[in-house]
Formats: sequence, structure tokens, C-alpha cells
Amino acid sequence: MTETTAGTTVGKVTFVGAGPGAADLLTFRAARAIAAADIVIWAASLVRAEVLEHAREGAEILDSAALSLEDVVAVYERAVRDGLKVARIHSGDPALWGGTQEQADRCAALGLEVEIVPGVSSFSAVAAVAGRELTIPEVAQSVILTRLGGGKTPMPPGEEVREFARHGTTMAVFLSAARSGQLTQELLEGGYPTSTPVVVAHQVTWPEELVVSCTLGTLEETVKEHRLWKHTLFLVGPALSASGTRSHLYHPGHFHGFRRADPSARKALREERSRGAAR
Repeated sequence: MTETTAGTTVGKVTFVGAGPGAADLLTFRAARAIAAADIVIWAASLVRAEVLEHAREGAEILDSAALSLEDVVAVYERAVRDGLKVARIHSGDPALWGGTQEQADRCAALGLEVEIVPGVSSFSAVAAVAGRELTIPEVAQSVILTRLGGGKTPMPPGEEVREFARHGTTMAVFLSAARSGQLTQELLEGGYPTSTPVVVAHQVTWPEELVVSCTLGTLEETVKEHRLWKHTLFLVGPALSASGTRSHLYHPGHFHGFRRADPSARKALREERSRGAAR
């Protein structure tokens, strides 16, 4: 129970990001929130059972796969009535495609205290497993997180994959494996060449993990070859195979509050920037 300064008890809901799958990618804060909970709601199909090892003995464990939003809100109403702590465990990071906001809004309306604990997103886990940085100097300095339109949740106008693809930077495309042909077509229409590198990742950090490198030209056949239709993420863009560029951050000519620049290297860096601007 959570006590107010007046000594009365109030309920609390903590939305916990469980990360991409591996239990040891849970943050310390997430583990503490689960351990403190009277009720733990988790998605058994998306979160490894090992995360429940942090739950205290006697805690009520509920699988969200069988619950509607109304069912979950009924649990939150119990938390208000009985001053309970609830840990609502989401896969990945609660900020992305987790249905978190609609729950947080209802908690606020009920007068519940709300905390959100961030988690490791699957896109960063895939990049780590692939051994790639997604923002390579002079190649890509942005990462677009999106999903293919036409699914259960409509996409707002202007957020089509083909529109984002026109930027030519790194893209992380979620929830789209079941329509890999459409995804390929939209990426091509947006301007990526068929030679663009792609990382296809299925259930990264799970025992069933599969990570395959291909090109945009072979993306659809790669997905079909491995029979992937869910729990799959695509990283797309030239940064996935780029090399030979250098960050200015660690250049001897770059200075900041903790390091002086070498004068000759500083001059060379300025000239390099001028040539780049001229191009």
C-alpha cells in the first residue's frame, strides 16, 4: 500500500517496460516495481516468465492476454478501493505501441498514482545483436520508428512507410512481417534502392531468436523462407552496412568542456566541414 501524508492509503499502478525478452535486460527499477506489487499483470505471449521471479510470494498474477481494457481497469478500480500496488508489465518500452496511454488516462481519472518505468526497446536490442550503430556520421543521423499501415490500428495521414522512406535514413519497422510484400513495395516507392541493407529480426533475446541480414530486394523472400509473420522487426537503411566515416566527437580537433582541441587538428576539422558544406 502507498500512504499519503494524511495517513490514508491510495493505490498505485506502475507501467513496467520488460524489454525485448531476456529477463536480464530488465532494469533495476523495473525489478523493484514488480517486487513491490500486490498484483502483477503481464503479457505471457510477449514477456518471458523469468521476470515473474521478481514478484513477491503471494502476489496475484494475471495474464493480460485474456483481459480486455475494461477487465484491466476493473483491477485498477480494486487498487483504488483497497490501496493496492499494481505492476503492469509491457514488452519492450511502454512508450511504443503498448496501449499505455489509454490505461494511464483511466488511472488518472480514478485518482491512482501512476509511474512509468522505461524498458529496452526491441529496435535497440536488434541493433546490438546485429553489431550495428544506427546513426553513422555522414550516412544517417536519424532513426524513424514506424509500422506499416493497414493493420488493426489506422495510420494518420502522412505517416505511410513510403513517406518516411523518402528521408533515406535508418528505419525501424515494427508489426509488419505479415505483409512483407507491401512493406517492400512501400520502401522501394519511397526511394530506397533494392541494394539497401535490411536486418530481419525475430524474437531477439529469446531462445527462439533469429537475426538475418538481407537486402531490400530479398526482404520478402527472406521473410517467407523463415515463415515469419509476427514478433519480427525490420531495420532498414544504409547505416546498416556503412563504414569508414568518423564521428567528430572524438576527433582531436573537437573541443568541449573536458578536453582542449589540438590546434592543427582543429584547423583540419574546420576545412573538412567547409568542404562538406560546399558539397
